[in-house]
Amino acid sequence: MMGKTFVFAGDTAIGAVLADNLVKAGYEAACDVSSADVVFTFCASQTDLEDVYFDSEGLVQIAGKGAWLVDLSPSTPGFARELNAVAIVSELHAIEAPLAVRDATIERAYSDAANLICFVASEDEAEIAEITPMLKALAGTVEPTGTPGSAQLARATLTLNTASQLVSVMEADALCRASGAQSSGAFRFAREQGFITEAAARLYGAVVEKRFMGEYSVRICMAELSAALMAADDIDLILPGAEAGLHLLELLAVIGGTDMAVSTLSLVYGEEAACAAQGLDWTRAEQAYGDMEDDDECDCGGEHHHHDEYPGGFGGYSAN
Repeated sequence: MMGKTFVFAGDTAIGAVLADNLVKAGYEAACDVSSADVVFTFCASQTDLEDVYFDSEGLVQIAGKGAWLVDLSPSTPGFARELNAVAIVSELHAIEAPLAVRDATIERAYSDAANLICFVASEDEAEIAEITPMLKALAGTVEPTGTPGSAQLARATLTLNTASQLVSVMEADALCRASGAQSSGAFRFAREQGFITEAAARLYGAVVEKRFMGEYSVRICMAELSAALMAADDIDLILPGAEAGLHLLELLAVIGGTDMAVSTLSLVYGEEAACAAQGLDWTRAEQAYGDMEDDDECDCGGEHHHHDEYPGGFGGYSAN
């Protein structure tokens, strides 16, 4: 699609990074949505994504006839199929192309195309072939998955595996540290024996080296995990492990880690001083969860556990 103009809608921070990659590859940015040949979208919440497309001033309404709508967001198979159906009626081309990062620990995770995977799905294989050159300017690996919904399912599967590794690495490290032992030896042995993946080893390395900033943030990880859980909910499937992981990330976000790298999750299990050194504030959790407890008063007769203090670190938070 060389010669096609493009524009980004949605998350401006991620959009700016990806737009740079397209410009470097020789594509031209359009002035606005109505004049763009291709409209890329990336949103970190399902509500924002729905508004971007279906609001009264949404893309379905204002994009030029025959325009390509390429969604890079973490979403659900159901939303992807809905968008495809609406696009056909509106004489638009809908391409489902969710992104996934290979290495979540590098600072410029989205800037490096080689670090990105793009799953892509469409009703028409010819449309996939036509959009693939632009997608390859964004992601080092472009993987066709089939009909609408299949790309989001592939991304959700990857997300669930990534999230489980994230939590297991943080908790294994926390156990060693709380026991007064160095975790490096245990991790090295597990890695040598093949029990720890390369991705998990990179996460552990980021924790040890205190690399807590990066483009792949807690906010993005939460968006991906939320999308996977919504996909499960759409088919009445409960994923308790993923739900627990999301709650941990939500706690990290509450104390100030929203825009930090996912390796910051290790601090939730640590001491207050270590959290404070990275700008995390446990008093925010005291206020947030205290307000929730005040609102949760009921006469059901059940036992309620109240957290009167948050002395810092998840150990303190979970002690009561």
